[in-house]
Order: sequence, then C-alpha cells, then structure tokens
Amino acid sequence: MNDSPNPYRDLPSVDRLLADPRVSALAADRGHAAVAVVAREVLEGYRAAIAAAGALPHVTVVDAVLKRAETLRPSLRRVVNATGVIIHTNLGRAPLSRSAIEAIERVSTGYSNLEFDLDAGERGTRFSHLETTLCRITGAEAGIAVNNNASALLLSLAALCRDREVIISRGQLVEIGGGFRIPDVLRQSGATLVEVGTTNRTYASDYAEAITERTAAILRVHSSNFRVVGFTEQPSLSGLASLARERGLLLLDDLGSGAVLDTRAYGLAPEPLVQDSVRAGADVVLFSGDKLLGGPQAGIAAGRAKAIESMRRHPLARAVRIDKASIAALTATLDHYAKGDAEHEVPVWRMIALPFAAIEARAGRWADGCGAHAAVETCESTVGGGSLPGEALTSAACVITPPSGAETFAAALRAADPPIVARIHEDRVWLDPRTVDPSEDAHVLATLNGLLKASGDGR
Repeated sequence: MNDSPNPYRDLPSVDRLLADPRVSALAADRGHAAVAVVAREVLEGYRAAIAAAGALPHVTVVDAVLKRAETLRPSLRRVVNATGVIIHTNLGRAPLSRSAIEAIERVSTGYSNLEFDLDAGERGTRFSHLETTLCRITGAEAGIAVNNNASALLLSLAALCRDREVIISRGQLVEIGGGFRIPDVLRQSGATLVEVGTTNRTYASDYAEAITERTAAILRVHSSNFRVVGFTEQPSLSGLASLARERGLLLLDDLGSGAVLDTRAYGLAPEPLVQDSVRAGADVVLFSGDKLLGGPQAGIAAGRAKAIESMRRHPLARAVRIDKASIAALTATLDHYAKGDAEHEVPVWRMIALPFAAIEARAGRWADGCGAHAAVETCESTVGGGSLPGEALTSAACVITPPSGAETFAAALRAADPPIVARIHEDRVWLDPRTVDPSEDAHVLATLNGLLKASGDGR
C-alpha cells in the first residue's frame, strides 16, 4: 500500500478559490465569470506541474490566480507621460482637449446625424460635419478627413493620379515611423513615381524638364521628421504652383505635421502652415490630425473643391473613412482654432506654451517631496511626433538618483496604476512636468514617495 501524500488533494476547488477574500474582491472588480476562468487555468497549470514534478509549486494558488488575473486588465491603458516629449507616438500622440472628449461623449452615448441631413430628412454625408470649420481656418474651398495622413496621401494619389506620373524631388522620398515610405505609397496608389533633382538640391527646372503628357501632378513632401542643412536647394511652393498651373497639373503638398499656429511665436523653428500652403496655390494640402493640430488620429486633405470631390467619390474613401467619434473630436479641435483659444485649450499647444518658471516650480515640489535622492535640473523638452526635428524647449525635471538603479526604478514607475513613463539618462530617472497634466501631480508624487520609501531610499 502506497502511503505517500497525494499532492492533488492539496489543490483547492474553484469554489474555494473564489471564496478567498482577495480573489472574491478581484471577482467583484473584474467579473466573476472571468476570474473563474482564470482560476481554472491556474489549477490546470498546477495539475500539470504536479504531474511533471510530483509536488505542488512553491507559489500559493491564490497568489498565482491574482498574478494571472492581471491579464484581465485592458491592454490599452492611460499612462502618465513624464518624458517631456509632447507628441509621443508610442504614448498615443496628442492628448485631446476637454471639448473634444465631450464631443465624443455626445455622439457616442446615443444616435447621431452622422450620415443624415436633418434639414432635408434624407441621407447625408459624414464628410460635411467638419468641412465648414476646416475651410474657415485654412482658406480652402473644401476638405475631407480619413483615418490617417498616410491614407489621405494614398487616397489623393489613387483618385487624382492613378495610371499617370507624379513628380517628386529625390530629397523628399521620405520614410516615416514603421517603415512607411513615400515610394511605396505611390506604387500602391497606381501612380508612377518620377524622381527629379538630387538628395540635397532640386530646382524648378528639374520639375519642368520631367513633365510629359502622362504627368498628373507635382508632389511636395515636407521632411517633418528630419532636416537637411548646408548645400541645399528646393523651389518655393508658390513657384511649383505657378509651374503646375502653366502646365495644367495638380500640386499636392504633404505637410505631415499639420501646423495651424506659427511655431516661431514659441521660440521654435518655422513649420509650414496649412493655410500658407493653400494660399500658395496647392490643389490639395495633406496633414495629420494628431500631431501639431492636437486632435484625434486623422488624415486631412484641404484644397480645391474639384480635387477634394474626386477624393470623396473614390471607392477607397470608404475603406479609409473615420468614425463618428473621430469626426466629433476633430471638429471640436478645429473649433478651438476658429475661436482663437487653441493655445489654452488644445493640450499640445498648452504644453508648448508653458513658461519655464511654472514647470520648474512643479518639478521643485516633486523633488521636495522625495527627499535626498531627488533634485531639480534644467533639461530639454521636444515636440516629437515627427515634428520640428532638432528643436527643443527649455524645461525642468525632477531627477531621481535611486540606489536601486535607474532601470529598476523606472520599471517600478511603469508598474504604477496608472503607469508613469519617464526618461533615463546617466543612470538617473528624469520626470519632466511639461508633459504631465497638473491633475496628475498628486499621483506622480505619491508614487515617487512610495517607491523610495519601499526601497529604503526615502527620507
């Protein structure tokens, strides 16, 4: 007779696990059915471990359930951006204004007239809702928004240039994040790429000499995420517009970042303005909604009515269209520019405009609350998001020198709820208040305090 203990008998039942106070509290928060599934998965794992090793793992079953239940949390979460990068692509780019968030709520909690003409009582178009404000701001005759700027460029080329040639300077054959390349978009659209000039110098005559009977358009692409300096030359947009009009061509201008406010007023290098491109004669101006515009992800095309109408009617327009929530948020964002309060209401511009003294004072309060291992140091914030490369804003940071090491401390910050994302430089953790909403200050300070005290680093 075998008298050895049976380790399987030490496993609790699912009901016993769910009755544990910690698991029960978790089930109340995450859902009884979901936690029950997790409990069964953990028990199955323990049975497999017993079968392999003949004994229970050292970790208690309840602790294993609590740890595994972390997967029940939504993967996409709000985070605190303490990096000092304002338009942080990895952290969701531009945060929305309060008005934009309220606009999303209004159209999402019930029905809306997304594609319904209330005056006529018949089907309408979703593209009409933001067009009036967009045209008022940019001076364009018409406008359309799709799901991102890559889609806007693809749609414009497919609708206006398919099976024909598009001329572009070699210095503008850019690649943006994720391996997205302008030549690849041209191929997908059905247009034929014609390169002119050199990497650093292209003249108006280069464009003129490349025009044939198959040419449909001249495409200018703003190098928004890099800068070529030194021995360079590019014709002005107005010069290209004159050439395009003389030769019966379209002029497409891909600005990328979508600036509507003058960046020079904030001590930054000049960024081409959408309204200037429209005024210079571009037939279609393309730009992003979630970069310097400070709205939701979108690709916006503004320009001449005939060209925009061709884009609206193209079959691809339906495949890349944006939803009602994005339209509502984008319209609310555009309204800030129309009303002249974007600097105060659009978070991207509010962060850009923040005075150094205000940032330094907040960094000082964080450092004062963290004891001997914290200090305030001057640093640089960047705009980010493929905008204004090489440009920086003078800022101040709360700098933590944890004995446990910067990597360990930064990882602990990211494990907070909500997570705090900071920078590491010279084995220290830098937290820049410029990109942290003041409403998040208490959470940042409490988290810093808690981590320092837990590691014995607090005062």
